[in-house]
Amino acid sequence: MSRIRAAAVGAATLSLALAATACGGGSSSGGGSNDSPKTLTYWASNQGASISVDKKVLQPELDKFEQQTGIKVKLEVIPWSDLLNRILTATTSGQGPDVLNIGNTWSASLQASGALLPWDAKNFEKIGGKDRFVESALGSAGAEGKDPAAVPLYSMSYALYYNKKMFKDAGITKPPATWDEIVAAGKKISKDGKWGLAAEGSNLSNNIHQVFVLAKQHGADWFTADGKPDFTSDGAVKAVKQYVDLMAKDKIIAPGNAEYAQNQSLSDFSKNKTAMVLWQAAASTFKSQGMKDSDYGVVPAPVQSGTPGQGQSVNSMVAGINIAVFKNTKNLDGATKFVKFMTSKEESTLLNKTYGSIPPVKEAQSDPAFNAQATSVLKDTLAKSAAPLPQVADESQFETAVGTAVKELFADAAAGKPVTTESVKAALTKAQQSMPNK
Repeated sequence: MSRIRAAAVGAATLSLALAATACGGGSSSGGGSNDSPKTLTYWASNQGASISVDKKVLQPELDKFEQQTGIKVKLEVIPWSDLLNRILTATTSGQGPDVLNIGNTWSASLQASGALLPWDAKNFEKIGGKDRFVESALGSAGAEGKDPAAVPLYSMSYALYYNKKMFKDAGITKPPATWDEIVAAGKKISKDGKWGLAAEGSNLSNNIHQVFVLAKQHGADWFTADGKPDFTSDGAVKAVKQYVDLMAKDKIIAPGNAEYAQNQSLSDFSKNKTAMVLWQAAASTFKSQGMKDSDYGVVPAPVQSGTPGQGQSVNSMVAGINIAVFKNTKNLDGATKFVKFMTSKEESTLLNKTYGSIPPVKEAQSDPAFNAQATSVLKDTLAKSAAPLPQVADESQFETAVGTAVKELFADAAAGKPVTTESVKAALTKAQQSMPNK
């Protein structure tokens, strides 16, 4: 299951379960014990093409860690469809792994449960220091002003992938850099069963990722400084309307995309049905679907005006996977050693190269593998123009509420119903009213 699709499911689950985890595994301060110093349990997220592939990738590295430390790591790779539910069960029962991977957008919500080890200055010192990590990746590791709840492991960002053949056939000589250029190119392409831009209109988290960025570009945040939802500001309304209008008004997104939630847009791109898609690290998927690297180009995701990727305008959310330690671990020293190992320059380079992601460890980014066409764009975006989703305890409810509002607006657009400023504001008002901290 894709990370994006699973996150949509997880957000809904977490919004219901967070209250029950407020007193979750571990004490309210400090860390666990060292009662089992020779073993660790590790829940890894499914990053590769299958769980068996992940085991083949990770097991040799865990064996290497055992050779270095004498600590045996018991590995379980968990599908994204199950991971958050497993974590929530563990936080309430106190019977979790020692170390685990989490989606970085879950960081603040899981941090609020009190179940994860805080990464204060002392703990960061144990793994080589906080300054080893890219600042934007650390920004998605917990709420602002608090010690991070996890450490960045794999980083990703959004980019614009464009189909070179479809561009050439439409007489388009250069990839778009702004939203106006996206629309202009899309209109040239959108005819005879072909479409300019893809979307996953029923994927709540993908909707959130896009309207979060657009709101930033319109000068808006989705939460106030004290963490309360602010879904109906002018910038937020403009962001949602601009995104849905790509189908409703500009007609460069196929109406059928309103029902997409399982990465069908990537398949359409590979089959020359859709010319552009905004996605995280899609190269390995396109390869598996028969595309050559030379069949498509990769450029920074668009901005409202000017040139993307220069730090002047946010054009991506900070995507990625973090590694965390359960606070009630029975091998605290071993767990921190394992996090240090997994985020070392060598391991960060090897694992991110394997999975097509970007190392959040600064030293590892110097490897030539991360200067290839696709990965260099993702790396530069993370360094210059990506922002973390709101690091508030209600982030998961935000994904559910606003993601659903966008989904319903896409459904209206697909049915030919008008999508107006008033209807967008009404949908976002309803979303805000459903929030616990409204």
